[in-house]
Amino acid sequence: MHTTTLLLALTLWWPLGPPAPDILRPWQPPAGPYAAGHRGIDLAAPEGTTVHAPATGTVTFAGPVGGRGTLTLTLPGTGTPPLRTTFTPVTPLARTGDHIRAGDPLATVAPGTHCPRTCLHWGLLRGDQYLDPLTLLRRSPSRLLPLLPLLH
Repeated sequence: MHTTTLLLALTLWWPLGPPAPDILRPWQPPAGPYAAGHRGIDLAAPEGTTVHAPATGTVTFAGPVGGRGTLTLTLPGTGTPPLRTTFTPVTPLARTGDHIRAGDPLATVAPGTHCPRTCLHWGLLRGDQYLDPLTLLRRSPSRLLPLLPLLH
C-alpha cells in the first residue's frame, strides 16, 4: 500500500450517511483486466440520496457513461497516478473542474442501477487498477483483550 493511501485512511469518510450504509455487494477483484469481477462496492441508497465527497479533491469527470450518470473525484497528494473515486448512477451536483472539500455534496443517487434495489456504486482506482474503496475508510480502533480471565 502506498504511504499516501495510508494517510488517506485518516481522512476518508463514507459517501453516504451517517449511519454507514448497508453494503449490498462487496468488491470482488477480477482475475485480469477483462475478467469478471465487481470493481467497487454497492451501497444501499434510495433515489435522491445526497452523495458527499469522502475526501478533498477535484471533480475530473461529471457526465454520462454507458447511459448512467457518473462522477469522478481525483484526490491530490495520493501518489502518481493519483487515486480517483467514482460514483454511479448519480445526478452530478458538482461540475468538472470544481474543487471539493471532504463532506461537500457531490451528487444525488439516480435510478438505473445494476442492483436489485437502488444503490450507489462506489469505485476506487489508481491509474487503470481497481482497488477496494473500503481500504480507505476510518476503522474503529482495535482492542486487545486478555487471554485469561482476570483473577480476583
